[in-house]
Amino acid sequence: MKKYVRWGIVGAVVAGLAGLGIHTFTPRPNEELEEQAGGPAPEGKQVARGLNVRAVTVKRQTLDDNLLVSGVLLPDEEVELSFETSGKITGIHFVEGAEVKRGQLLAKVNDAPLQAELRKLQSQLKLAGDRVYRQNALLEKEAVSREAFQEAQTNLATLHAEIDMIRANIDQTELRAPFDGVIGLRQVSQGAYASPSTVVATLTKIQPLKVEFSVPERYAGLLKPGAGLSFRVEGEMDAFGAQVYATDSRVDAETHTYTIRARYPNADGRLMPGRFVNVELEARQYENTLAVPSEAIVSEMGVDKVFLYKGGVAQPAEITKGLRTESQVQVLRGVSAGDTVIVSGTMQLRTGQRVTLDSVD
Repeated sequence: MKKYVRWGIVGAVVAGLAGLGIHTFTPRPNEELEEQAGGPAPEGKQVARGLNVRAVTVKRQTLDDNLLVSGVLLPDEEVELSFETSGKITGIHFVEGAEVKRGQLLAKVNDAPLQAELRKLQSQLKLAGDRVYRQNALLEKEAVSREAFQEAQTNLATLHAEIDMIRANIDQTELRAPFDGVIGLRQVSQGAYASPSTVVATLTKIQPLKVEFSVPERYAGLLKPGAGLSFRVEGEMDAFGAQVYATDSRVDAETHTYTIRARYPNADGRLMPGRFVNVELEARQYENTLAVPSEAIVSEMGVDKVFLYKGGVAQPAEITKGLRTESQVQVLRGVSAGDTVIVSGTMQLRTGQRVTLDSVD
């Protein structure tokens, strides 16, 4: 009797486990997914509102193709100063970091031998002039030949040429500022021997400054001399205005960029060359165009699309993109004015999915 009871208990347990397994593994419809996708809801259950989203109405508008690129400030002029001749430096006549004027004497090398030679030639000048005068008087009386008079004239002219040469050599011993600017740190000391390869200091013209930057090749030819732009410098709250004055003659074949230069007055000397800047400029405008927020676009397998709100459900539309700004993307094909484009929850959307609009801009 006990044996039959035991087998009865075992049979009941096996039957219960079998029933539980059948219930667990039997496929059943996913009510939640069907409700979001717009499918039929189970009997007695209220249909859900669908995925809550935001949308915008596509309108024709004007898009500004604004560009932000990095650039650098360059001096208007800059030169490494050196002597045209060799010799011992006898004087340094500038203060490091000071402003200098064009033609100002900055340094000098020894010119004592040249000065002595100049005095020698100048002492012969009066005698040569008197000889020409006497020969001319004698020629008028036919007391000397014309050849003798011409020889005296040649000697005088040669003496003047030699004096000019000595004075030019003396000028080469003087280092003068070629333009107004700020002179940098000196690299030599008085008493040192200088040659034409010796850099004495660097002279920089900082009023005005040049702003040099490069733009993608598609903007080549758009920015003409006279176009305005603004730039910002790290640590400065204000934006600075500059004007394009020159562009390169070709696009760089390696970087596919186009170099442009603008001029900033820098009247107060506030900015220094060598600093990096962020250049902001408006390259062009697109009028009467269609655009959608960038977050509305979904890219899959190289295809760009947006979801349109139609009759309470989401419908995809393949698009062709154009200009991209900070917040919007131009749509060349795929949407029309008046379409309602969904801009939130786009990664969760599926074709025909039921959606509810929270707001429409």
